[in-house]
Formats: sequence, C-alpha cells, structure tokens
Amino acid sequence: MTTTPPAATPRTDVSTPRASSFRGTAAELLVECLHRAGVDTIFGVPGDTGVGLYDALYHRTDAVRHVLGRDERHAAAMADAYARVTNRVGVVEVSSGGGTTYAVGGLGESFAASVPVLLITSDIHVSSRGTGALTEIDQTKLFSAVTKWCHTVEDPAEIPGAVGEALRQAVSGRPAPVALIFPENVLDEPVRVKASSFPAETTSVLPAERAAADPARVTAAARALAQARRPAVLVGSGVHVSQAWQALAELVEKAGIPVATSIHGKGALPDSHPWLLGVAGANGAREYANEYLREADAVLLVGTRANSTDTNGWTGPSKSGPAVVAIDVCAERAGRNYPGAIRLTGDARTVIEQITAALPPVDAGERETRRSWVADRHAAWRPAPPDAAVRAEHVSRLSPRQVIQVAKEVMGDCLVIADPGTPTPNVASYWDVDRAGRSVIVPRGHGPMGYAIPAAVGAAFARPGEPILSITADGSFAMSCGELETVARFGLPIVFLQLTNDSLGWIKMLQHLYEGERYFSVDPGPTDAVLVAQASGLPAARVTSLDELADALHRAKSTQTPLYLDIPVSDLMTETPPVAPWQAALSGDTRRPVY
Repeated sequence: MTTTPPAATPRTDVSTPRASSFRGTAAELLVECLHRAGVDTIFGVPGDTGVGLYDALYHRTDAVRHVLGRDERHAAAMADAYARVTNRVGVVEVSSGGGTTYAVGGLGESFAASVPVLLITSDIHVSSRGTGALTEIDQTKLFSAVTKWCHTVEDPAEIPGAVGEALRQAVSGRPAPVALIFPENVLDEPVRVKASSFPAETTSVLPAERAAADPARVTAAARALAQARRPAVLVGSGVHVSQAWQALAELVEKAGIPVATSIHGKGALPDSHPWLLGVAGANGAREYANEYLREADAVLLVGTRANSTDTNGWTGPSKSGPAVVAIDVCAERAGRNYPGAIRLTGDARTVIEQITAALPPVDAGERETRRSWVADRHAAWRPAPPDAAVRAEHVSRLSPRQVIQVAKEVMGDCLVIADPGTPTPNVASYWDVDRAGRSVIVPRGHGPMGYAIPAAVGAAFARPGEPILSITADGSFAMSCGELETVARFGLPIVFLQLTNDSLGWIKMLQHLYEGERYFSVDPGPTDAVLVAQASGLPAARVTSLDELADALHRAKSTQTPLYLDIPVSDLMTETPPVAPWQAALSGDTRRPVY
C-alpha cells in the first residue's frame, strides 16, 4: 500500500525554490507558484495534454502532493471537500476533452454551494485550434456556468500573476470555482521570471477580507431585531466560511434569539446549545424549528441562500410579514428572495459583531420565555423507534435513524460526509454536533449523488490521520465506487456506511407520494458492495443488526483503518425520513414541493 509518491530525482536545471529568480519550464513555474501560494495538495487525473505538468509534479513531490483520482468528477469532489474542511482553495487538475467535461459535473456543486476550487486544465496545442483535433472543445464556454472567473494562459511569463489572480477571485466576494487553462505547448515552454512576482501564501485563504456593513443599515437591523417579540436567526455556510461561530453565540446570548440552520449551516452552534433550534427547511428539519420560523416576526439571515428548500417553500420565514435582515458577503445575494429585507453586505463575523454592539440586552423575563420554548420542544422532539408491527415485516433491515445514532455513539466527534438521498435528512436531523464548526458536510448546492465517497478522500487529506465517516447509499455507491481503490491505495482511515434500500429511494418516494405509486426506472438490480469494496482493497462486511454495526465501528476506530459496511435499511415508504413536504403529503397535502 503506497501512501506517498516515490522519491524523485531533483532537476539540476531548475532554479532552487527560494532563489531570487526562477528558470525552468512553464509547467514547473506553475507548480512553484502554487506551492508559494500555499497549495500543498492537488487532486486530478492525467491525460495526453497534461503530461508536462505531471513531469513538473514528479520533480516537486517535496512541495506539492498529487492525489490520483479515478474519475475527474470525483477529483473535483475531493477538491471541494478539501476546501470546505480547510477554508482554503481546493485544487483539481484535468486534461482536455473528456477530462474537462467530466470535471464540470463536480464543479457544479462547488459553484452552487460557494466553495472555492481552482480548476487547472491543459488544452490542445495552439496550432491545432479549429482543426477538429481530438479532445478539442471551447473550455471557456464549457466552464462558464460553473466558474466565476476563467483565464487561458498564452504566455508562460504571466503564470505568477494568473495564479495569484485566480486564487484571489476564488476567495473574494462569494467564494466559487475558478479555472486556469494551459495549452500543452505553453506548459512545455522555457521561462524565466523574478520570484518577487509569485503569489503570497495567504492568497488562497478564506475569508479574503473582513468587510463591515453600512452602519446606518446595521442600526436599522438592530432596531428591527430588538423590537421583535419572536425573533429568529437562520444561518447557512457563510458562518463557517467566516468562522463566525463565537460571534454568533455572543449575539444570540445577548439578544435571546433562537437559531436555526440550513444543512450547510449545521454546526454553527453545537447541538447542546440552549438557543439552537436545529436544522430547518424542507429536508432534514426538526419540525419545531420550522414552526418557530413560521411564526417569527423578525428573522436574521446569515450567509444562506434562503431558497425554497432552506425555508420549506418560503414559509419559514415567509416572504411577507416578518422583518427580514440579510447578511451576505455578496450584495447581489443578500436577501434576494426577500424584497423588503434590510441588506447588510459584508463578512458574516464582522457584521454579526456590529449588530451585537448595536443591540440592547433582552429583558430577563422574555429571555427565559424564549429559552424555555426551545428547551421544551427539543426535549419532546426525538421520535420513538419505528412501530414494532411495521418493523416485523422488515426484520432484516435497520432504521436509518438508528444507524446514524449508533454511529454517533461509537465514532463520537468526527468529520461526517453524507450523500444526497437517504443519508441527507437522517444526518441533518439526527447526527448531533458536539462543538461549533463545520464537521458535517452534505452537498446541498446541487445535491449530486456519488459525492460522499470521493469527498471523504479530500477530507482525509485535509485532516490527515483523523477518522472520517462517509455515509452513502447504494445508488450513490454505483456512481463512485471506483474511488474505493484510492482509499485503499493511501490507507485512509475512512469508515463508509452504505444505507442500502435496493432502489433509487428518493425518486421512488416521489413517485409513491405524487405519481400514484407508479414506480418506473427506480429499481436497478443489486450490486454486492462488499465484494466490490474487497476487490478494491478494503475490508468490508454486511451488517444486519445494530450490535454488529457497533462492534465493527469500534474495531475500525481503534485500528484507524478504512472499512466499508453495507447496511440494509428500510425503504423510504416504510420509514419516512424528516422531509417536511413528505410528512405533509402523508397528512393529505399532496402538492409537489417546488425547489
């Protein structure tokens, strides 16, 4: 099992890393610039047009680690998770043609979820442009929907400036992917530049700046929150990007305001916090969190899209009625779904601190009333295990909720990556976060299946040696199981839980509720995930009891070794997860939700 690339023979014709000037190929200059900018890990898949870059990487294994993925979409997911965990730009490289088109599928999630990823791609030789060359495609047009900035490097001398600008673009304003395109002939050209032109190490770090909001608007926002009888806060991933956890805790304690989160915002406060309502919205919400937001008369939105899913069809908060204050680093996104909102553009932590300073402390009696409401609802919230009569028909299948809870009991405070489908609402609702911070990652930008397995690889490189829990399902497994070999190759201590319901369960549930139980193309044949994982080099087992699950997790945790567990679970019709529109449909409201 190889965990690092073999040692390379140093190049004698390339300038030493800290010399006053650099001399070498453009590819070697690119690697040096990335290293100087703080990039130490690149995820990627090689191709014809990128061999010059791979040769440069071969000679700088002391500075930049390359992680070979088995698919470009997966490599993009690795870079995405790496960025979310580290709050630094994640880097993925691919080659022209299929490599670029595959990468777009991974970058769509990063773009929608505001994750800074640098895509480095090689392209055909400039002399072949317009000839119908193999792998030719207009990469600028291709990346336009999934990047905020894209640039083709035509001259090797512009590489230091291009790398610096790409990284600045990725972390400035709303974080998002960016792309640098290198024709293969450019990568091979010799170049000499001054080292003083290299980007600084801080270029790739979030947040890029701590901008404050307009003071007059802050005063208006504080007034609206102070006058409210039932104020609320709804936070998204912007709290994690800004590392605003302490500032948020101080605000809500001073003002006595309950806090709900989107799935991306989970962990803004620990689940034990007395002001935390939990996840709200249409997917994975605690019903009392949605209830409180529905009835709130003032809501502070912090770093969240506040889209239909996050607000359960814009019912919490409603688009009309409550006063809405919206904090976002991007002026165009602040309160965009709430026309009357007080819009505060700036860094989340900085603006929260501004509001806290402007707010008076809440009345002691009112504080106790609000806190008691949260405590009472939280105490009564967790449902009982599934009905025994229902379970009797599915004796060989476990409850997804109980699987999550057992995993939490054994694994403790670890990083969790979850796929869409069955994992998402169960992790969002039932996995308790012990401390503030981004320790739960669920791809809610686009909700791409097949994310959790490769993303766990990226997370493992971001936190070397730490246990990672990746929760997937059989549909997502079929899309991404090739990366299990990557896990085995590097010996990454990732524990995989596959929630197997032998169907494309989410779509089947939609057909069950909204299409008259007409199930179509949602029941693929079974795949033996245990054999696939074992063939990829991982220990694997199928577990059918909670005791078996706990024992297996204890062993994996104690040995810090990878493990793949296939767990048969109830289908979504038998045990409906906490998805608010589905609960409403089961009660008679069969209007299909609008995303």
